[in-house]
Amino acid sequence: MISQQEYAQRRKNVRQQIGDNAIAIIPAAAQVLRNGDTPYVYRQSSNFYYLTGFNEPDAVLVLLPHHHDGEYILFAREADPAKEIWDGKMQGLKGLIDNFNADLAYDINTFEDVLPRLLENRNKVYFPIGQNADFDQLIFNGVNQLRGKARHGISAADEFCNIDPILSEMRVYKSEAEIAVMQKAANISVEAHQRAMQACTAGMYEYQLEAEIQYVFYKHGSRSVAYSPIIGAGKNACILHYKENNQKIKDGELVLIDAGCEYENYSSDITRTFPVNGKFSEEQAAIYNLVLKAQQAAIELVKPGTKWFELQTKIMEILTAGLVELGLLKGDVNQLIANKAATQFYMHLSGHWLGLDTHDTGNYKINNEWRELEPGMVLTIEPGLYIQANQADVDPKWWNIGVRIEDDIAVTKDGHQVLTQALPKTITEIEALMSDKLQ
Repeated sequence: MISQQEYAQRRKNVRQQIGDNAIAIIPAAAQVLRNGDTPYVYRQSSNFYYLTGFNEPDAVLVLLPHHHDGEYILFAREADPAKEIWDGKMQGLKGLIDNFNADLAYDINTFEDVLPRLLENRNKVYFPIGQNADFDQLIFNGVNQLRGKARHGISAADEFCNIDPILSEMRVYKSEAEIAVMQKAANISVEAHQRAMQACTAGMYEYQLEAEIQYVFYKHGSRSVAYSPIIGAGKNACILHYKENNQKIKDGELVLIDAGCEYENYSSDITRTFPVNGKFSEEQAAIYNLVLKAQQAAIELVKPGTKWFELQTKIMEILTAGLVELGLLKGDVNQLIANKAATQFYMHLSGHWLGLDTHDTGNYKINNEWRELEPGMVLTIEPGLYIQANQADVDPKWWNIGVRIEDDIAVTKDGHQVLTQALPKTITEIEALMSDKLQ
């Protein structure tokens, strides 16, 4: 769990970065209704949650460096006993101060009226520009109300700034508390993947394996997936973002599962590929071991000072050389690497930042140079090979073999920590696990 002290430090960092005469205004995510009576499960805006830990809709965070009334102001819903009967406990304004350490708390319905006063004599306004046209207009209206008050000694901001780059860069670096929460998310997802491997039998449907995974998520307190799970058997394993999950699983096929839970708003992201019948065929094993070799080599490179793209380069070198050995590519390895010939079987880069979002915020380049890894960064590494049927000049024995292997890795001061280390991924480990079927 992230402490209120850590949230307070994050807010302090933002105030220092925007400057003494600026204001930062960040809205919560809206509650989306499926119909007039039933809302979808609520998910807070990651940036809003990062600075508050507050998980209700209809709220706005305001940061005001050196403001006489307080530097941390929250607007939210008043507690309403009648509404709580229907929808559950609300923090209310008292809860914002007692439980979330707000200096001031206002009813969200007063935001438009109070805003101009908070904007007075602030030369810059930071907010998530362009994400919500109605909210943008509220900010502009508030500033415009001050334009005519110069004779009263009140000035209005003359610069609007996007708050996202500041928060994006802050979120790249995870604290020990954040990594502990992400480790919990990883542990839940590891158990879910293990259960899916042990439950898998020919004749099941892909969605039945998805149900096994969701069961473990819910069992351990994760009420949400981090992203829509991919459960692809046979040819479906060759579709990178396969989402139907509705086909029958056949003996002799591989199953690719890309699934991770969200725990306390932090994501995990794991991919494993395994044989339906518990035994890899010769061709499946050859492709699998090649992907595994590339992934393990890239993970070994994860340490402070390694550049992001060095991981991609290493993976491409190993996959290309291996595809030549297997006869799936022909020619000089170096020339094939230069020509990116392997991209007919490997169409994506490997991995991304991980955190409050599955594809978390943060630049991969700084000043047009690939950035170096630093302690506190968390990333995934996920090479894959996808050999669809009827590909030109590809022996049919390789058709419909799709393999991806993905783990979550935290950069440490001395190297790295694989958060998903407990999940088997060698052929021997997977086959041993699958031989011990669920009872």
